[in-house]
Amino acid sequence: MDKSTRKQIIQLIHREVIPAIGCTEPIAVALASAKAAETLGSKPEKIEAFLSANILKNAMGVGIPGTGMVGLPIAIALGAGIGKSEYGLEVLRDLTPEALAEGKTMVNNKSIHIALKENVDKLYIEIIATAGNNQAKVIICHEHTHIIYIERNGQVLKDERAETACQTDTNKTPDVTLSFQNVCDFALESPLDEIRFILETAEINKKAAIASAKGNFGHTVSKTISGSIGQRYMGNSSFTHMLMLTAAACDARMDGAMIPVMSNSGSGNQGIAATLPVVSFAEDIHATEEQLIRALMLSHLMVIYMKQSLGRLSALCGCVIAATGASCGITWLMGGNRQQMSYAIKNMIGNITGMICDGAKPSCAMKVASGVSTAMLSAMMAMENKVVTSAEGIIDDDVDRSIHNLTSIGSEGMEETDKLVLDIITHKSH
Repeated sequence: MDKSTRKQIIQLIHREVIPAIGCTEPIAVALASAKAAETLGSKPEKIEAFLSANILKNAMGVGIPGTGMVGLPIAIALGAGIGKSEYGLEVLRDLTPEALAEGKTMVNNKSIHIALKENVDKLYIEIIATAGNNQAKVIICHEHTHIIYIERNGQVLKDERAETACQTDTNKTPDVTLSFQNVCDFALESPLDEIRFILETAEINKKAAIASAKGNFGHTVSKTISGSIGQRYMGNSSFTHMLMLTAAACDARMDGAMIPVMSNSGSGNQGIAATLPVVSFAEDIHATEEQLIRALMLSHLMVIYMKQSLGRLSALCGCVIAATGASCGITWLMGGNRQQMSYAIKNMIGNITGMICDGAKPSCAMKVASGVSTAMLSAMMAMENKVVTSAEGIIDDDVDRSIHNLTSIGSEGMEETDKLVLDIITHKSH
């Protein structure tokens, strides 16, 4: 692979693998709210949020970091109160008890109004903030930190709507087209110093998992596996180690812990699931630093590749994609070759395709654990040269075509599922 292509891929990874505090959908809404307040020049008295269905779905049931609260109103209030847009997906990191009290007052005064915006990109956030006679409008579209429109009192300060094609559901053309072959070429052949930065994902996400042990977060999936019942029935092995570590970070993150994680393609859970199974397995087999770096790069770049055709948000649970990346990394750490890594991908696609995303919430840790379980099984089968064949289901002889089949189902085939899930979520009786 030539140096220019490597440079493009490195730039792509730096854009897609970034730190985030909290679930990225409500945090992206908080980011838009922060930018609106900054544009307004004062604290808003009233905020209106117009959001795409997928943003609503992923933001309704998840904990907001440091608040002990769930959902969008408090995220919007805190974004406007103490958020700094320059922090990106760490927009709420300056949260204080005083700021939280002010945010709760704004929510209780019903100063925040949230509505569905139809016929827009799956990732669409529009915030209108008002104070006295002044008004500011901010739009984020397609990517969680991509502010495409800013307006103050009718004066347009930024407008990239035409370039982003935000009124449609099309995917942005990637800067560099990835494939199974060039993902492997990049991860396995690049000079080590060029890709060493990926170790930061291991450092940050493992810290999140370790911090989770200090509390009882979410459904305590990790502590259930490591506890007496888990040890009795599942034992103590590389398999349970990766389940515990990965679920721990997800338990804490989905419950609103003020813990940063390294995200992938706009999702913290994808970043966790692409990182920690690989880290855990590498530690258990005493892998070298180079092996860990290359396995992590395989995992993360494979996720980015698959998300290029799936899109930022879909009805397909992100753990399917992230765990597929992890399975590649694990297979390589087991000594697998490229063909066996392609087998692992096909085994993943032949197994958990169709797992729905029904919003971000504490039980996501259970789905992540399911994805990691399948990643390990798929890798072990691949090492035995066992693979789901093209005679079965959506699998094709060509691994890239198999990936495209999966992402087509997630982005197109499950559209009606997505709508039904949102309808069920929004019409439940509480």
